Amino acid sequence: MAASVREKQTVALKRMLNFNAPPLKNSAAEPVWKVLIYDRFGQDIISPLLTVKELRDMGITLHLLLHSDRDPIPDVPAIFFVMPTEENIDRICQDLRNQLYESYYMNFISAISRSKLEDIASAALAANAVTQVTKVYDQYLNFITLEDDMFTLCHQNKELISYHAINRADIQDTDMEAIMDTIVDSLFCFFVTLGAVPIIRCPRGNAAEMVAVKLDKKLRENLRDARNSLFTGDNMAAGQFSFQRPLFVLADRNVDMATPLHHTWTYQALIHDVLDYQLNRVVMEEGAGGDPSPAGARPKKKNRKTYDLTGADRFWQKHKGSPFPEVAESVQEELDTYRTQEDEVKHLKSIMGLEGEDEGAISMLSDNTAKLTSAVSSLPELLEKKRLIDLHTNVATAVLDHIKSRKLDVYFEYEEKLMSKSTLDKSLLDIISDPDAGTPEDKMRLFLIYYITAQQAPSESDLEQYKTALLDAGCDLSPLNYIKQWKAFTKMAATPANYGNSGVKPMGLFSRVMNSGSQLVMEGVKNLVLKQHNLPVTRILDNLMEMKSNPETDDYRYFDPKMLRGSESSIPRNKNPFQEAIVFVVGGGNYIEYQNLVDYAKFKQGKKVVYGCSELSNAGQFIKQLSQLGQK
Repeated sequence: MAASVREKQTVALKRMLNFNAPPLKNSAAEPVWKVLIYDRFGQDIISPLLTVKELRDMGITLHLLLHSDRDPIPDVPAIFFVMPTEENIDRICQDLRNQLYESYYMNFISAISRSKLEDIASAALAANAVTQVTKVYDQYLNFITLEDDMFTLCHQNKELISYHAINRADIQDTDMEAIMDTIVDSLFCFFVTLGAVPIIRCPRGNAAEMVAVKLDKKLRENLRDARNSLFTGDNMAAGQFSFQRPLFVLADRNVDMATPLHHTWTYQALIHDVLDYQLNRVVMEEGAGGDPSPAGARPKKKNRKTYDLTGADRFWQKHKGSPFPEVAESVQEELDTYRTQEDEVKHLKSIMGLEGEDEGAISMLSDNTAKLTSAVSSLPELLEKKRLIDLHTNVATAVLDHIKSRKLDVYFEYEEKLMSKSTLDKSLLDIISDPDAGTPEDKMRLFLIYYITAQQAPSESDLEQYKTALLDAGCDLSPLNYIKQWKAFTKMAATPANYGNSGVKPMGLFSRVMNSGSQLVMEGVKNLVLKQHNLPVTRILDNLMEMKSNPETDDYRYFDPKMLRGSESSIPRNKNPFQEAIVFVVGGGNYIEYQNLVDYAKFKQGKKVVYGCSELSNAGQFIKQLSQLGQK
C-alpha cells in the first residue's frame, strides 16, 4: 500500500529540517544543531506531525515564532519555515540586517513570487549577507494533515475561506477569486506532496466547480512546463501509487447542510463537538466540578490541561470512531487490566522485602529475580499505559458530563430518526420546550435539521409556533433566516438529500459499565449503536469511485489535467472503478463525515479514501456562521 499523506508530509518536513538532504540512516552521527524559525502557519503544519522530542532528535535546539523577539545566535544555522507574505519577508530582511544567525535556510510553505525573492536578495546585498543565505526552497506543504487519511487546508485565518466567506450575499467577484486561489494553492501543494496527478470530478454551478477549474488549470500548466514540473522525475518515483491515478472528488458544503449541525455519537466527533479540540489537541479546564470554595475566598484558578490525541496512542486509534458507550466500557477494561499488572508489581515488592534468612525466602528470591527483572523492564510501558488511561478517563468523563447535562443521546437519536425519515416517538415541540434538554444552541441545531430534511416545509402557522418555542428557549433565530433562503435557493429542495436508512438500535442498558465500580457512571444515558449508512458526501464518492450511474452524480464534470486539450466532458474516459480517492469539501468539513468515510472504506477491501476540507468546524462554529449569514 502506498504511504499515507501524513507519512509523506512528515518525510518532507524531516528532509527540510536536515537542510533539505535526506535524513541520515545511522543515528550514531551527531545531528547538526540548528534553530527553527516558523510563523503561525508553519507551527500548525508541524505540530500535528512532529513532537518536540522528534525535533530535538533532528538537531533543533530552539524553535521560535518569526515575529517574536529573538536574540542573535551568531554561530548557528537557522531554518525558516514561513508563508511568503509581505510582513514575513520584511521580518526576514530585518533578521539579515541584524545578522542574527550564521546561515539562513529559507523554506517557503507555498511558492514565493519572483518580486518577493528580489526583496530578500536586495536586503541580503545591503546587509552584506549574501553568502549567509544558503538555500531558498519552495516546500509546497501548505496544508495540515491531521490523520493518515484526513487533511484540512488551514487553521490560522480559516474564517477567510469558511462557509460564511464563500456564501456571503455581498461577496465581490474579486474576493471570491482570492478565496478560490487560496484553496487551489493548498490543494496544489497537497498533490505535489502526494506525488500524483488526480482525475478531478465536481458538481456544476457552485464553489466546488470554481475550485476544480482553477486546480485543473494549475496542474496542467505545471505539467506542461517540463523543465520545472513538480510531477516528473525523482520526486514522482518516490510517490508512485499504483498504476492507477487517484480520483479527486470536490463536493460543496451546500450538498449536505444537516450533517455539520448533527449531534454525533462517536468518540472523536463528540470531542470535537463538545470540547475544545483542534489540531489533534484537546484543551480542558481541570477541576471544573471541584468543591465550591468557601464563601468570600477567591475562586480557585482553573488549570487548563492539554492532551494530545496522536497516532501513537493505541486506544485512540482503535476507538476514535466507536460509539461513546463502547468507549466508556473500553476505558474501564483498560483500567482493570492496568490494575492487575500494577498489583503484580506491588506483590513482588512485598515478597522482596522478606525479613529473615530462612531457606524458603532465599529460593523464592531466586525465582523472583527473573520476575522482578521483567517487571522492571515493563515499568516504562506500564507508566505510559497509565498516562493514556488517565487521559481517556478525563476526556471521556468531560464528554459524558456534556451528554448527561444536555441530554445529547436524546438529540442524537431524534436527529437520526429525522434524517432517516423514521417514525418519531415524541413531538419536536416537546424537546424544544423541555427546559432540561440541552442548550438553546442544541435546540436550534435540532430544529434546523428538521427544517432541512423535511419533505415539505412546515406550514406558516406551525412555523410560527416553533419560532415562539425557540425564542422562549432563548434561541437566536438568524440561522433559520439563512436556511430558509438556502432552502428556497437550492434546487435540492425538490429532492432533499438522502441520508440513507440510518437509524439507531438501542442496546438495552449498559451491563458492565453500570456496576458501581466503574469510573464513568453512565446511568440514564441510552446505549445506542449505529447501523452503517452513507452520508451524502460518502454516497457521492461511492457513485464516482465505483462508476455507478446515478442522477445525483451523472452530470458531474470530469477533468484530466494530463490530457493535452482540456476537453470539456462529463464522460469519464476511465471505465474502471478507482482504488484510491480523495474527497474534498469546499466550505468546511467535520469529523462526522470523516468517520462515515472511514467506515465506508472498511467495507471496501483494498480501497483507500482520504477526506479533506477547507476548514474543520464543529456544529457550534457552523451555526455561528449561519447566524452571521442570516442576520437581517
